[in-house]
Parts: sequence; C-alpha cells; structure tokens
Amino acid sequence: MYARFNTWRKDGSWQRMWLNLLRQNKAHLDCSSVQLDGSHTPTKNGGAAIGYQARKRARTTTALFVADDQGQPLACATPQAGNHHDSYHLRELFAELCTLLEAADIPLNGLFLDADSAFDTQEFRQACAERDIEANIARNRRAADWQTEDNTFFDPELYRRRIVVEHANAWLDNFKTLLVRYETSVDN
Repeated sequence: MYARFNTWRKDGSWQRMWLNLLRQNKAHLDCSSVQLDGSHTPTKNGGAAIGYQARKRARTTTALFVADDQGQPLACATPQAGNHHDSYHLRELFAELCTLLEAADIPLNGLFLDADSAFDTQEFRQACAERDIEANIARNRRAADWQTEDNTFFDPELYRRRIVVEHANAWLDNFKTLLVRYETSVDN
C-alpha cells in the first residue's frame, strides 16, 4: 500500500484527483465566503517540518486550510514546523492556497475570507487586496496599532461563520493519525 501511496503522491495523482473533485462539484460548494485557519498535528514518530508547540506540549506540524462556508476543505498549504505561529511565511503559503483554488476554477475576485486575529498583519491584508479578496479578519489586540481607526472591513456576523473551518479541522484531526507511517515527509 505504501509504495502505491508514495507513487501517486510523487506523480501528482492525489492533487489532480482533488482538483477534479472540486471542479466537478463546484456547484455544491458555498463560496459566498471562505474560512482560513491553521491546524497543529502532533508528530509522534518524527519526520520533516516538526517543531515543539508549548500549547500542545508536543512536537507538531502545522498546516493552513481553506474551507468553504459549509466547512468543506478546499485547499491545504505545505505543512510547516509547529513551533511557528500561523502568520509564519503567510504570504507564500497564502499564494500557494490561492494557486490551488484557481487551479480548481474557483474565482477569487470579490471573495470574502474570514480569519482569526492570528492572521491580522498588514502584509496579509495587502496580499488579499492584491487578489481582490475581501479580508474579514478580527483585529489582533496584542498588536501595537489595534486601536487605531484605519477603516478596515470587519463584519462580526460574517466572522461567526468561521466555526465551520474549526469543525472541519477537528474532523480532519480524527483521521490524521491513521497513516502515521506516511506522514513523515512534508509532501505526504
């Protein structure tokens, strides 16, 4: 099984299959807004992209996920070491997510993106604006300028929809340890 799994990963079969599934079922997706969040996975057997996460009290790997408004995962960025915060290399990872969405023929122009305060950086807001994505990001109260009036868009009703990506990540977490043998490389 592992040999086939690895062969399909190397030749891009898994990614092509995922993109085809998204394209064929695009009518069933609710992209009125998309939700962005990161998820830490404990790495018991070691591997690549691992770092100690004090909050989890374990070595973890973290990945960013984009889900539609129903919680259906749409794209996953390359996993990073778990000792980094969600905004670590965010511009590059967000570009990777956007590329996957565009490859699945999901238009980005005018898309509403909800994200928690960990993603409240000027660089990320600018990356969203460059792609005509409306960023609905909670303000980071730990930032020095959070109380300034800068007319940034924030809709609390829309932000409440973020719970669907939290549920999707919790559901995915239940299956992440099934294939421990295959999860030692970042690509797998």
